[in-house]
Amino acid sequence: MVEVSEWLSTLRHRIQYTLFGDESPYARLVDITVIVAILASVLVVMLESIPRYNAAFGRQLHIAEWVFTIIFTVEYLFRLLCAKRPKVYARSFYGIVDLMAVVPTYISFFLPGAETLLVIRLLRLLRVFRILKLVAFLDAGNVLIDVLKQSARSIAIFLTAVFVLVTILGSLIYLVEGAENGYDTIPRSIYWAVVTLTTVGYGDISPQTPLGQALAAVVMVIGYSIIAVPAGIVSLGFSRAIRPRKGGKVCTWCHEKRHDPKAQFCHNCGTKLIT
Repeated sequence: MVEVSEWLSTLRHRIQYTLFGDESPYARLVDITVIVAILASVLVVMLESIPRYNAAFGRQLHIAEWVFTIIFTVEYLFRLLCAKRPKVYARSFYGIVDLMAVVPTYISFFLPGAETLLVIRLLRLLRVFRILKLVAFLDAGNVLIDVLKQSARSIAIFLTAVFVLVTILGSLIYLVEGAENGYDTIPRSIYWAVVTLTTVGYGDISPQTPLGQALAAVVMVIGYSIIAVPAGIVSLGFSRAIRPRKGGKVCTWCHEKRHDPKAQFCHNCGTKLIT
């Protein structure tokens, strides 16, 4: 019994090293194989959406889709069972992406067409940076994540202000133009305000009265003015994020660098940090 337990422990350690490590040639081979499978599975989903190929090879494509799903399901279960901290892995970015890579196929039993969401699997290609040890790209990605987190509150306030603005502008154009010119409801008028404010201008509805056209001109000018606001918010976030960081600990397992100087465990994979 003890020998079986030791054998299982050794097997779990080897699988863990293969799936989560990046030093072993076997680990790299598994990761590259998974990446090829991801690309092939996304290609299958795309081909299924083309009527000509779906009519000719629909059954084969459907079988291939399920084969890839089973492979990714088994891989996810192995990662979950062999992770040093399964709960941390399950809640991590890669853990959620790995789960979302298999869920749509099973949902398609109850919601036909959900398998189209399998293109989410492309997010798993982010592991290529770790496999090829493109640390510079990983650092750039970490900076981008930091900027988005720091700017989230400011962007949320900005979007709230824009929502209030387009609601007011949409109500005004509804009052000025009316149903006879295509502005038959306030929501449709708000849609016009959003399209005009963002300078997209589909042209499906447009003001016909002089007052409505004057209001449209004002909305266009406001649109050009506010486009620079989110860019400024993100630029400020980048200027703060690229400042040198002091005392940051690096995880030896997943190479995560964004840790508090007093942190003892990696917040991404749960590995104990070396001081």
